[in-house]
Parts: sequence; C-alpha cells; structure tokens
Amino acid sequence: MQQLAPTALAQWLADASRAKPVLLDVRWTEEVEICAIPGITHIPMDQIPARASELNADQDIVCICHHGGRSAQVAQFLIQRAGFDATRVYNLQGGVHAWANQVDPQMATY
Repeated sequence: MQQLAPTALAQWLADASRAKPVLLDVRWTEEVEICAIPGITHIPMDQIPARASELNADQDIVCICHHGGRSAQVAQFLIQRAGFDATRVYNLQGGVHAWANQVDPQMATY
C-alpha cells in the first residue's frame, strides 16, 4: 500500500493523460452524505470482504475515509487478503478531512 497526499490525488485526477483511479470511499453512508470527493465508489468498510470482487484489480484504487485510518485497514485487506497488487492500492493520507483542508476548502467537514 502506498500513501497518497491529497494534493497528489488532485493532480492525478486533473491529469487527462493518466487513467483515473477508483476512489473507494469506505466511510458509513451518513458520513458520505455530509461530504464526498466527486466520483467515488462507495462501499462501507464492513462490506469490503463480501464486495471486494466488485473492484477491478487491474485499476489503481485509492482508499478513502474520514482521517485515513479505516481506509488504511481496507487497503491492507485488499492487498493481504483479497490479492490486490500493493503497487496499485493507495491510502489517501488524512482522508476527506485533509482533502477539504488542502484541496477543496468549500467541502463540508465534520
């Protein structure tokens, strides 16, 4: 698993020459309703073991949560238990909270 800074993710998403990653938001539905990075795939953390097969292992995946702890656990699960390539799985450092502070100050926070 690689750590990815919010500003690096913003640059990646803005780069038209680069394939977009799957933005896997693992927060609870109530949290996603408050704020979310546009274009997320929402699978709550507790559903990942049953739904990991919905993810394409041939795509880069950026795991996202509120502050980065839960998403790091999901990223580790995808690599260690579901067989995803560690070079293609990222954890968003600081989660949506850091994204709001560093990239999108208009985003609601909680």
